[in-house]
Amino acid sequence: MNVITLPEQGCDWDSLKQRMQVLQRGDWSHRDGRLPLHCYFAGEEVGKVAAEAYSMFASANALAPQAFPSCGQMEREVVAMVLDLLHRPDGGAGSMTSGGTESIILAVKAARDHARAMRHAHRPNIVIPESAHPAFDKAAQLLGLDVRRVPVADDYRCDVAAMEAALDDETVLLVASAPSLPYGLIDRIEAMAALALRKRVWLHVDSCIGGMLAPFVQQLGYPVPAFDFRLPGVRSMSVDLHKFGYAAKGASLILYRDAADQQFQFSRFNRWPKGDYFTPTLAGTRSGGAIASAWAVMRFLGREGYLHISRQVMQLRDRYLAGLAALPSVQLLGTPELSVVTFTTRSPSHVFALADGMRSRGWYMSLVASPPAIQQTVNLVHAALADQYFDDLRAVLHDVLARGTEAPADRQQLVVTY
Repeated sequence: MNVITLPEQGCDWDSLKQRMQVLQRGDWSHRDGRLPLHCYFAGEEVGKVAAEAYSMFASANALAPQAFPSCGQMEREVVAMVLDLLHRPDGGAGSMTSGGTESIILAVKAARDHARAMRHAHRPNIVIPESAHPAFDKAAQLLGLDVRRVPVADDYRCDVAAMEAALDDETVLLVASAPSLPYGLIDRIEAMAALALRKRVWLHVDSCIGGMLAPFVQQLGYPVPAFDFRLPGVRSMSVDLHKFGYAAKGASLILYRDAADQQFQFSRFNRWPKGDYFTPTLAGTRSGGAIASAWAVMRFLGREGYLHISRQVMQLRDRYLAGLAALPSVQLLGTPELSVVTFTTRSPSHVFALADGMRSRGWYMSLVASPPAIQQTVNLVHAALADQYFDDLRAVLHDVLARGTEAPADRQQLVVTY
């Protein structure tokens, strides 16, 4: 085992850059259209705005708005713009975070602390669909909560009746997704919001994937059900800006219907020599780069720019749906409202052989474990290679069906879900 130590003498930047370029050769490119997730592209110009804005404020510390008021101003404006897109409630509030996981943890913390303030809970729990992001489980582990994962309905959306049956007096949070990551489907949020109001339980909508796409897709006339603050039962939402908001990573939002609820996410401590120490999010120091990047991209694109890109994304999504419909033995797991497309084969065991065949042709495959399926988060980075993707998918599927390839049973457990 090699022992890595700090070099005695510094290296020149040109040498370091060359070494980093060598290291980078092992990475999948975020621009060549072969990654089905992790990459969101809105054009070279938008990427340049995001990167330059980030660089300008990379050393600014959003922890200290008195020292860096620019960060506070941009954060407030980003929050206000997204609240407006999501049918801003009077008195709504929010914060920028490092990503969807942090946004979700803060939502769970706020719900737990609100419940503590309002009533006694001996062992609080959260009730979430089986398709909800594991960040909710991480939050529960950190915050001392039980998690009740409820199987989804036959259409892979949340089962509202089963969710209600899982509730009890100790439940502090209900969750729905818009859309879920495994299936790309929007849960029955209108019914969930009504349930939350009836049971007086906090409902969080995880819209990390769809929050910056769905509002524009709705405006374009696609059938997207209500999922946001227009539903009175929706109390908080998480929205990633580094996905379909096209900001640099990592930039997300935790949003609240009522600013009073936001107070439960905050941390404050003063029993040390330095005095009052206040952090609105989980992080202490926060680079202003992500805030500036989101602010600049949103103002650069404006509503018209986002509508234009969203139209192109959905047209590409429709190409994928048509391409999949033309393939024998392939079927969608529901009809996606947005651009996360998940499909399986009529013999689910063929999914892994299909994925292996596509990997051998140079495609990174995003798998779903239950049921075995393949997932693609379609965006403009995939446009250039869409035809090649389907040519390869068609050829590999033909080989799989011709051979009757079956994946070993233990192979089906080796699903990397990120």
